[in-house]
Amino acid sequence: MNHSMYSADRATHLKIVVIGLLCATVVAAVSIFANVGSLDLGTAPLVKAGEPTAMSGQVPNIR
Repeated sequence: MNHSMYSADRATHLKIVVIGLLCATVVAAVSIFANVGSLDLGTAPLVKAGEPTAMSGQVPNIR
């Protein structure tokens, strides 16, 4: 068992690189196939920059 990265052999470094690549691939796959269709982004009021605004109505719930 290698307790230090300085004294680790080539196989240990290779294992660490392979595990890192697998984790990055899993994160990329989850982010690509994530379902974001349930987000409703079309209901927010559009605001033109530089003009004072006032909002009325109900404040949306944040979950």
